[in-house]
Amino acid sequence: MRRMMHSHSDVCIVGNGAIAKTTALAFAQVGQSVTLLTPASVPAAASAPALVPAWDVRVFALNHTAHALLSSLKVWGALDAERVAPVDAMVVSGDGAQAGGLGFDAYGAHVGTLAWIIEDRNLNQALDAALRFAQNVNQVQGRASRIEWRSDAAVVHLDGGDSITAALVVGADGAQSWVRGQCDIGLDYRSYGQRGVVSNFECEKPHHGAAHQWFTGADGIVALLPLPGNRVSLVWSAPDALADVLEAESAGQLAERLAVYCQDKLGVLTPVQPELVRSFPLRLMRPHSMVAPRVALVGDAAHVVHPMAGHGMNLGFADVAQLVKTITEREPQRGIGDERVLARYARARKEDVLLMVMATDGLARLFGADIEPLRVVRNLGLSLLDKLPGLKRRMISHALGK
Repeated sequence: MRRMMHSHSDVCIVGNGAIAKTTALAFAQVGQSVTLLTPASVPAAASAPALVPAWDVRVFALNHTAHALLSSLKVWGALDAERVAPVDAMVVSGDGAQAGGLGFDAYGAHVGTLAWIIEDRNLNQALDAALRFAQNVNQVQGRASRIEWRSDAAVVHLDGGDSITAALVVGADGAQSWVRGQCDIGLDYRSYGQRGVVSNFECEKPHHGAAHQWFTGADGIVALLPLPGNRVSLVWSAPDALADVLEAESAGQLAERLAVYCQDKLGVLTPVQPELVRSFPLRLMRPHSMVAPRVALVGDAAHVVHPMAGHGMNLGFADVAQLVKTITEREPQRGIGDERVLARYARARKEDVLLMVMATDGLARLFGADIEPLRVVRNLGLSLLDKLPGLKRRMISHALGK
């Protein structure tokens, strides 16, 4: 007969992505015992190992907040540095004959680099390596079935009778968060009617560490992010009908479409992996609360924003840093799952999250409207903003996470 597992820890983190793993490492670093609950792994199909792994089409533009957190956890140094690309400049272009423009660069922002482009695989491999050597972290695989609330703890019950008792449960389990659902936290949801189409390309001309973004109006938002060498990563926020076409076409045909925007800057684009074009749905999700009794939400479980600025992951890292800081600075008489402590965390994150939601949602609406008078106004706005250094510095500072 199988023996039931009943584990106890200070914090139980539910999730399997980079934010969940970072949360586990951060709590362990400040002396809390941690259980990281992940789904049961699915055995990978056997295949010959590649000498040089292909470039991951899922990438993140990590800001200085993320860099500082991952560095403090000794994760940044474990990344494969040859697969990390610094972003030294960003060029934003409007649409139409009178397209406006806006530029940022590291020199003007008084920093060494604006951001770093990192593949999902590279980041998770570094986090997994750190977790293997982490003290106070117990990794458990299983499927959670329900949360039971007690006066002094929460109990996460798993299929099969196992359970995890913890003073605090952290939901780091993504946009469709099971933890959030267990807490009956309401949710504002809106689909953008777009999908993010992603792929990687070699470019004929050097990108010089510059990220490019084009607001195209009816065709959505095209972003090309620098990768190491003469490579770029595409994130095209395309209306659903166009996304269907882009996915049905070859990566070579996609490169031909991109030439309209970037050939003068990057030259001819050549697919890195001709067969690899992927997409994901774009939506706005705003839970009514980031906390519940003995529960805190982080990452996509707490907010999902439009990816145009690449800051969804950065918001998650900022959540983790603030949650651990708030709990570390609590009064000695208060436990880590104390209602007032968790309320402080929610208040501390409210403004940053709201500003990012308003900025990304507002820009998505503004540049998604295919109306000529509005096109003229928004292009003039981009050009005007480019000539206001004080406002530009404030925008850059917030984007950098400083």
